[in-house]
Amino acid sequence: MRHEVTDADTAVSLGSGDVPVLATPRLIAWLEAATVRAAAPFTGPGRTTVGTEIRVRHLRATRVGGRVEVTAGAPAAEGRRLTFRVSAVDGAGDLVADGEIDRVLVDRERFLASAPAARPEGTVDSEGPEG
Repeated sequence: MRHEVTDADTAVSLGSGDVPVLATPRLIAWLEAATVRAAAPFTGPGRTTVGTEIRVRHLRATRVGGRVEVTAGAPAAEGRRLTFRVSAVDGAGDLVADGEIDRVLVDRERFLASAPAARPEGTVDSEGPEG
C-alpha cells in the first residue's frame, strides 16, 4: 500500500508532536491497514481480525509530499493469533519503520456483542467501583 504524506498526516495535525513530518500514529494506522488486507485470506463468513499488539520502530522522518510504501508479510499463526512482520519504506528506498503487529481471529457478532455499550460522558456504571 502506497501513501503520500499530506499535512493531515503530520505529527502537528495529529497532536503527537510539533514537527510537520509523518506522525507515528498515522504510520501505525497505515501498517495496521496492511495487516487487515494480509489477514483477509484467514477470515471467512462472519469472521474478522482485531489488532491486539503493536511492536513498531519508527526509524526515519518523512516530510509532507514524501511517499511511503507499507507492507505486511505472510503471518506466523499460533492458534487464533496472527503475527505479521511489517515495514515501511520511503520513495528513496530507505527503511522508515519495521516491526510486528498481532491480530486475533474472532467471530464478528460475538466480538461486537461482548463490547460494552458506550455511555454518555459523566455517567457512572452501577456495577462499577461505586456499585
